[in-house]
Amino acid sequence: MRNVRAMPAQVLLIDSDVSVQQLLGYNLLHAGHGVTPAADAESALVLIEETTPDIVLLEWDLPGQSGLALIRRLRARPATADLPLIMLSARCAEQDKVLALEAGADDYIAKPFGARETIARVHAVLRRRQPAPPAAGLTIDPGTQRVTAGSRQIALGRVEFRLLNFLMQHPQRVHTRSQLLDQVWGVDAYLAERTVDAHVGRLRNALQPCGYGDRIETVRGSGYRFVPA
Repeated sequence: MRNVRAMPAQVLLIDSDVSVQQLLGYNLLHAGHGVTPAADAESALVLIEETTPDIVLLEWDLPGQSGLALIRRLRARPATADLPLIMLSARCAEQDKVLALEAGADDYIAKPFGARETIARVHAVLRRRQPAPPAAGLTIDPGTQRVTAGSRQIALGRVEFRLLNFLMQHPQRVHTRSQLLDQVWGVDAYLAERTVDAHVGRLRNALQPCGYGDRIETVRGSGYRFVPA
């Protein structure tokens, strides 16, 4: 596994299973991250109020409020609307995964899971949230979830924002629809590839009034790429 100590993160791990907290917590610490454990949603909310973590890993079946309800609650609050969230669950049905992703989870990891794969998923989500370099007047800031063209701010939906951020991080590189689903929605997102086309269309429409709509190019038979200039 690639060493990523250069990008340490503070992880909030919400799971009532002490053995999961210990095993996953140990591996996260070994990967260079800080770990704060919580056993239920209410105690996790207190911790988030005190110090917002860089990423949250949470179990679906928590005592009291479920992990799914917690995700919806966090997404509804401006301060945590863009907080990276990964669902951990023994629920393996496709519908459960779709519910979690539609509620706002960045990724979904089914139990039992391998520690190395989980750490890799954490790193993948964190990479998506890294700032993309400016592209000749177009800038994007994941921390504030703002996109600006010169002095003008561009309003984007959450998915369109993540799509643009990923494409800008890899200028000129062609990405297939399948790759974009994995990188923007998560590797366990069971969505049709036409979903990508719909969100690319919305992204172009949002960028077009500022003259940046054509920066998202369609590569026939392959997928999409971002052209800086």
